[in-house]
Amino acid sequence: MIFAVIETGGKQYKVSSEQKIRVEKLNGEKSAAVVFDKVLLWADGEKIKIGAPYVEGAGVAGEILNQGRDKKKIVFKYHSKNRFRKKKGHRQNFTEVKIGKITA
Repeated sequence: MIFAVIETGGKQYKVSSEQKIRVEKLNGEKSAAVVFDKVLLWADGEKIKIGAPYVEGAGVAGEILNQGRDKKKIVFKYHSKNRFRKKKGHRQNFTEVKIGKITA
Protein backbone atom coordinates (compact mmCIF):
# COMPACT_ATOMS: atom_id res chain seq x y z
CA MET A 1 0.00 0.00 0.00
CA ILE A 2 1.42 3.34 -1.08
CA PHE A 3 1.03 6.31 1.25
CA ALA A 4 2.51 9.76 1.65
CA VAL A 5 2.72 12.49 4.25
CA ILE A 6 1.87 15.88 2.74
CA GLU A 7 1.93 19.41 4.10
CA THR A 8 -0.82 21.92 3.37
CA GLY A 9 -2.23 24.81 5.33
CA GLY A 10 0.50 24.50 7.95
CA LYS A 11 -0.58 20.96 8.86
CA GLN A 12 0.61 17.48 7.92
CA TYR A 13 -1.65 14.68 6.65
CA LYS A 14 -0.98 10.99 6.03
CA VAL A 15 -2.80 10.12 2.80
CA SER A 16 -3.32 7.11 0.56
CA SER A 17 -5.19 6.62 -2.72
CA GLU A 18 -8.98 6.98 -2.76
CA GLN A 19 -8.98 8.60 0.70
CA LYS A 20 -11.11 11.65 1.54
CA ILE A 21 -9.53 14.33 3.74
CA ARG A 22 -10.52 17.77 5.02
CA VAL A 23 -7.80 20.39 4.69
CA GLU A 24 -7.60 24.14 5.25
CA LYS A 25 -9.45 26.07 2.56
CA LEU A 26 -7.92 25.84 -0.93
CA ASN A 27 -8.83 28.03 -3.88
CA GLY A 28 -10.76 26.15 -6.54
CA GLU A 29 -14.20 25.05 -7.61
CA LYS A 30 -15.94 21.74 -7.03
CA SER A 31 -14.45 18.85 -9.08
CA ALA A 32 -11.29 20.88 -9.85
CA ALA A 33 -7.93 19.14 -9.80
CA VAL A 34 -5.42 19.97 -7.08
CA VAL A 35 -1.78 18.88 -6.71
CA PHE A 36 0.09 18.74 -3.41
CA ASP A 37 3.82 19.07 -4.14
CA LYS A 38 5.01 19.42 -0.54
CA VAL A 39 5.51 15.70 0.14
CA LEU A 40 7.45 15.05 3.35
CA LEU A 41 7.50 11.24 3.14
CA TRP A 42 6.62 8.68 0.48
CA ALA A 43 6.42 4.94 1.12
CA ASP A 44 5.20 1.77 -0.55
CA GLY A 45 5.53 -1.71 0.90
CA GLU A 46 9.32 -1.85 0.53
CA LYS A 47 10.83 1.55 -0.26
CA ILE A 48 10.70 4.71 1.84
CA LYS A 49 11.73 8.17 0.69
CA ILE A 50 12.14 10.86 3.33
CA GLY A 51 12.44 14.47 2.25
CA ALA A 52 14.82 17.10 3.51
CA PRO A 53 12.43 18.95 3.82
CA TYR A 54 10.48 17.67 0.77
CA VAL A 55 10.83 14.61 -1.47
CA GLU A 56 11.99 15.80 -4.90
CA GLY A 57 9.77 14.83 -7.81
CA ALA A 58 6.99 13.52 -5.57
CA GLY A 59 3.43 14.72 -5.80
CA VAL A 60 -0.08 13.84 -4.74
CA ALA A 61 -2.98 14.54 -7.09
CA GLY A 62 -6.49 15.04 -5.85
CA GLU A 63 -9.93 16.34 -6.70
CA ILE A 64 -11.94 18.92 -4.76
CA LEU A 65 -15.21 17.37 -3.59
CA ASN A 66 -16.64 20.16 -1.47
CA GLN A 67 -15.99 23.62 -0.05
CA GLY A 68 -17.61 24.27 3.30
CA ARG A 69 -17.50 25.55 6.85
CA ASP A 70 -17.01 23.44 9.93
CA LYS A 71 -19.26 23.33 13.00
CA LYS A 72 -19.14 26.34 15.28
CA LYS A 73 -16.49 26.28 17.99
CA ILE A 74 -17.11 28.37 21.10
CA VAL A 75 -14.26 30.53 22.37
CA PHE A 76 -14.95 31.58 25.97
CA LYS A 77 -12.63 33.83 27.95
CA TYR A 78 -13.13 34.07 31.70
CA HIS A 79 -11.29 35.79 34.52
CA SER A 80 -12.36 34.69 37.95
CA LYS A 81 -13.29 37.32 40.55
CA ASN A 82 -13.34 40.13 37.95
CA ARG A 83 -16.75 39.66 36.30
CA PHE A 84 -14.97 39.26 32.97
CA ARG A 85 -16.66 36.93 30.52
CA LYS A 86 -16.37 37.04 26.75
CA LYS A 87 -18.10 34.53 24.47
CA LYS A 88 -17.24 34.29 20.81
CA GLY A 89 -17.92 31.75 18.05
CA HIS A 90 -15.72 30.63 15.15
CA ARG A 91 -16.41 28.56 12.03
CA GLN A 92 -13.36 27.36 10.11
CA ASN A 93 -13.46 27.10 6.31
CA PHE A 94 -12.38 23.76 4.85
CA THR A 95 -11.97 21.95 1.55
CA GLU A 96 -12.80 18.27 1.22
CA VAL A 97 -10.39 16.51 -1.16
CA LYS A 98 -10.40 13.01 -2.60
CA ILE A 99 -6.83 11.76 -3.04
CA GLY A 100 -6.06 10.25 -6.44
CA LYS A 101 -2.61 9.30 -7.67
CA ILE A 102 0.51 9.36 -5.50
CA THR A 103 3.75 9.66 -7.46
CA ALA A 104 7.37 9.58 -6.35
